[in-house]
This record gives sequence, structure tokens and C-alpha cells, in this order.
Amino acid sequence: MPQLRILISAGGTGGHIIPGLAVARELVARHHAEILFVGTPRGMESRLVPAAGFALKLIEIGPLNNVPLSTKIKTVLKLPTSLFAARRILREFRPDAVLSVGGYSSGPVMAAALQLKIPAMIVEPNAMPGLANRLVGKRVQAAAINFAAAEKWFRNAEVTGIPVRPEFFKLHPPTDAAPHLLVFGGSQGARIFNIHIPQIIKPLLEAVPGLTVLHQSGAKNLETALAAYEASGADPARWQVRPFLDDMPAYFAQAHLVMSRSGASSVAELAAAGKPALLVPFAAAADEHQRRNAEVMANAGAAAMLLETALNVPGKLLDTLAGLLSSPERLKAMAAAARAQAHPGAAERIADRLVGLASQGATHR
Repeated sequence: MPQLRILISAGGTGGHIIPGLAVARELVARHHAEILFVGTPRGMESRLVPAAGFALKLIEIGPLNNVPLSTKIKTVLKLPTSLFAARRILREFRPDAVLSVGGYSSGPVMAAALQLKIPAMIVEPNAMPGLANRLVGKRVQAAAINFAAAEKWFRNAEVTGIPVRPEFFKLHPPTDAAPHLLVFGGSQGARIFNIHIPQIIKPLLEAVPGLTVLHQSGAKNLETALAAYEASGADPARWQVRPFLDDMPAYFAQAHLVMSRSGASSVAELAAAGKPALLVPFAAAADEHQRRNAEVMANAGAAAMLLETALNVPGKLLDTLAGLLSSPERLKAMAAAARAQAHPGAAERIADRLVGLASQGATHR
């Protein structure tokens, strides 16, 4: 029997690449598949994919959605070239199936797969799919989604969740009775958090007895965030500012509440860990997908949501955080609701479904 071949398009941020790598490992470990990744030179895939031991091909393509007109024109002019490159890669590799996990390369790769009639599957991590996935969602053979709200955009969609590190599923509620807040704006930090949290840190610590705060600022903004905390007059024994947190499951385990953005990976980790959250969607996210993710979690009772504009309302952020941190029973209920949104075994389910789909691609070998 010939070896199964799967082509995975994943690029840009870790939110696309890390789930793609998790599925790839499952395909290799349990199905002995040969894997080829396709991305672009501008994303993190150039570093992460080879480091994980997988082959990578690159094509040139840029963004179309939520960008200036000049950028859209450049991308449109490159589309024929990128589509030709994607078709060439598919013809050379001859995959049994193609999996899109997102990133700029996904549009040309999925279009080429459809043209060549190779079975194709999409992984959609957000409640509101991106432009490329909305355009091809009804034409692909299957989709693995993270939120039921995205189902209407796809053919043969299944709620599988997205891969999350197993450590997040093994966390227990914090044993320390004194509340602890984790402020996490993603690996690069969130500038808006670095501005607004220091402004309220002193009255927040006064309002919540015993509260401690750990704030990931991002390496570029460490000095300004740290200076703002120091200027606040808040007790320095009760707060820490760190540029980067390298063992996120361990820091999640200690937190009674997490304040974060609502990117798909962050939301999936919060659900897996069973952590109540205050979600502040990134206002500039394409198609408002972060807001849609936060709304799903808030409607499920797993999180509270504040829009960025609400942070400028005097007292709003302070009252919201103090109210949550002073309500252990509410936090407990939110934690249970968050865990109910989790999807263990997502990588295995996606890999198995893709293998079933790949049987339709035998004629392309």
C-alpha cells in the first residue's frame, strides 16, 4: 500500500502553525503519513516547521482583507503567480488530501486543490471565518471547526475544536485562597493592556484583599509597562511584570482569573484549562473574529467581555475586574462553563477525518 501523503497549508502566526504541527504529528505517528507544509516567507512557518522536522515549501502571497488598497492591489497582482506555484507544488507532491489551517498561503493552495480535484479540508479556529475560508467553505469536502457558530459557512462541518497542548487539560483549580490575576496579551503582549492595567493597579489591589497580579507585557514594551507600574504607587510585592511567560500552563494553573485577548488559540487554551476570563477582543482583528470568539465564550457563561472602547470609560475596567475577583462563586461557575467549551483530542479527530477523506485522493497518486 503506498504511503499516505498529506499537504498542510499553515502560516503566519503560531495560532495557525502550532495546530497544523499537532495534526501533522498525529498523521505521522498513527497513520505513517508523509507530510509537506506550504507557507509564505513572511510568517513564522519558516522557523517553526523545519524546527519540528517537517518539509516546507514557500509561495509568495500577501493579505487581501482588512488592509490598505495598495496592499490589496499588490496581492491581487501576485495571485496568478501564487496560484501557479501552488498548482506546481501539488502536482509534484501528489497529495491524497490537502488540509488548510490558515495563513496567507491557504487561499492559493485551496484554490489549486479544488482546480485539481484533490480532496480538501479546512480547519477553522474562529467563530467568524476569514475571507479565504468563507470563499471556499462550501466547495471543500469537509471542515473541522472550533465554534458551532462557524458551521453555516462550510460544507460537512464538524465541531472538533483545535489542538491544544495536553498540559492545559490536566490543570486543577488553584489551591491558594488569595486571588491571582494573570494578564496575558499574547506572546508579543498587548499595548492597550500595558497602558490601562497600571492606571488601575493601585485601586484594584486596594479593592481586592490579598490580590496578586502577573502581567506579561511583551519584550518590546517591558520598560514602559514596568515604569508605569512603578509610577502607580501600588505595592510592588503584589505585582510582577514579565516580558514573556515560557510555561503558560503553569501560570494558568496559578490564576483565578485571566485577562486576555480572544484569539482562537487563547480561547481554546482557556477552555481546556477551565479558566474564567475577562476577554478584550483586538479591535483591528480581521472580520471582528476576536469579538465573535469572545461573544461565544461570554454567552456560554465562561467569560466576561469588554470592548477596547470600554477601557476608556472611567471605572469600567476597575469595576469589572474587582467584581469578578471578589466573587469566588461566580469564578467557579465560569470555570465550569469554560471547561464545557473544551475539545480534548482535537488533533486526533482532525487527523482521522482527514485520513478518511484522503481515500478519495487515491487517483492523484
